[in-house]
Amino acid sequence: MSLADAAGDWLGTHFEDLVEWRRHIHRYPELGRQEYATTQFVAERLADAGLNPKVLPAGTGLTCDFGPEHAPRIALRADMDALPMAERTGAPYTSTMPNVAHACGHDAHTAILLATGLVLASVPELPVGVRLIFQAAEELMPGGAIDAIAAGALTGVSRIFALHCDPRLEVGKVAVRQGPITSAADQLEITLYSPGGHTSRPHLTADLVYGLGTLITGLPGVISRRIDPRNSTVLVWGAVNAGVAPNAIPQTGVLAGTVRTASRQTWVSLEEIIRHSVDGLLSPLGIEHTLQYRRGVPPVVNEEASTRILTHAIEAVGPDALADTRQSGGGEDFSWYLEEIPGAMARLGVWSGQGPQLDLHQPTFDLDERALEVGLRVMVNIVEQSAVLAGS
Repeated sequence: MSLADAAGDWLGTHFEDLVEWRRHIHRYPELGRQEYATTQFVAERLADAGLNPKVLPAGTGLTCDFGPEHAPRIALRADMDALPMAERTGAPYTSTMPNVAHACGHDAHTAILLATGLVLASVPELPVGVRLIFQAAEELMPGGAIDAIAAGALTGVSRIFALHCDPRLEVGKVAVRQGPITSAADQLEITLYSPGGHTSRPHLTADLVYGLGTLITGLPGVISRRIDPRNSTVLVWGAVNAGVAPNAIPQTGVLAGTVRTASRQTWVSLEEIIRHSVDGLLSPLGIEHTLQYRRGVPPVVNEEASTRILTHAIEAVGPDALADTRQSGGGEDFSWYLEEIPGAMARLGVWSGQGPQLDLHQPTFDLDERALEVGLRVMVNIVEQSAVLAGS
């Protein structure tokens, strides 16, 4: 029996279980590095199937191995954490946790990978070794993938694969591309300092609010002139705070935002460019400042052979399953795994085809649960296609 047949047989009797697992995880979301109950939920079901899941040292996240020890081993990864936001879907399985919600599809990722493990457990002999990686804290920067790697999640692994929900893609479609599929994403916070003073005499102090305005408009402009525009680098401010009185220049102000780029080479040099530019913009104003630059994640760059495996795995689902996609401006910490070993990520269509295409990280985001079956079939097919490549 092929792995694809094993997936079909399992889905024939357990698809409702797969849906319920996803809904259970959705009802009880947990933030990054707090996924204790989700970790236990997954570990218990793997153990009930006679498997040996290993919880990672921090108590959140786990791995589970299948197949021959000395054969080439691939990894399949899912992320488990939710977002710090209230849910407004009105679904019967809506989040029961105040201001915590699975608005990025990680509940689906986890349920799909759990089901993949149970399918693999039903096959007497796997053609390649497989490691499932259930990862914590993807939504945090620089991401829980670093923790998983430090705990040895990639030891003995030759390639790694993942899926991510895409609400812009209709259910039944899975999209992949070779090369960059996400962007690098960093965070910065700039705090300005001034003696303060009366707004009638800005020349006697340092006009901090004017300095904030200079950075708000000036820094994105400088970046657009310092960096090749073909690299799609963009700085967007998300928060600014200073002062309480209209006639008083405040003593402190804070500006925070994100900077994203499609180029790994640009990502490496971004911090230095931004620090130099901030110094240059504020220097004529006599305003002191501190800059906290938080490196986030590099772009996810799908490797050629791994993309070929993933493409064939998608095609095996059905003749119309494979779709094309463009590079996203969003960041994904799956990229840290690809800094270590080759691999690829695909986008799983979760839009029902009717109604609005809701975006990720929106409080009303939900998914068409038919996508769970498609995701499971792709994951299982990856194992089969990896064996084909290993034998070629």
